[in-house]
Amino acid sequence: MSADRPSPRAAARSFPLRWERREPPLPAAAVLAVGGAVPGLAAATLERIRDGARLCVLADDGPSLPAADRALLVLGAEADLPWADGARYLGRDAGLLVPTTARPEPAAALWRRAVGAAEGQLCVLVPGRALIADPPTPLTSPDALDAFLRPEGPGRHGAEDGDR
Repeated sequence: MSADRPSPRAAARSFPLRWERREPPLPAAAVLAVGGAVPGLAAATLERIRDGARLCVLADDGPSLPAADRALLVLGAEADLPWADGARYLGRDAGLLVPTTARPEPAAALWRRAVGAAEGQLCVLVPGRALIADPPTPLTSPDALDAFLRPEGPGRHGAEDGDR
C-alpha cells in the first residue's frame, strides 16, 4: 500500500450517536412501535384506516425475529396517525425519520449516509435501532394488519390458534 493512500481502516471513522432534546418538536410524519407495543399500534392503525385515514405501513418482522425485536412503522399525515401506548412519534430531519422530540448528534444528514441508506429509501433512526427500507405504498386492505394484532406476531401461532 502506498504511503499517500490511507488504509481502509484509517479511512473509516466512527462517531458516537448522541441524542439532544429538540424544542420545538418536529411535526409527526410517522409512528413506530417495537416489541410489545406492536399489537396496540396495529389495532389503532386498523381503526384509523377503517375511519378513512390513508396510511402506509412497514414491518420489521419475520419468523426468526424475537417478539421483543418486532417493529411496526406507520406513515401518514400528522392528523391521520394513530396513537398507541409505548409507540413513538417520528418526524423528518434531513431525510431521516427521528423522534419528534430528539435530535441526533452529529447531524441527521451524516447519519443517513452512515447507516447506508440509498437515495429514495426510507431511513428511521431511533435510540437503539436503525431501519432502512423502500418506501411503502398506502395500505389498501386492513386485513394486512391482522397478523400484527397478536402479541406473538405473524407466522407465530399459540395453542389456541391450533384448535381452530
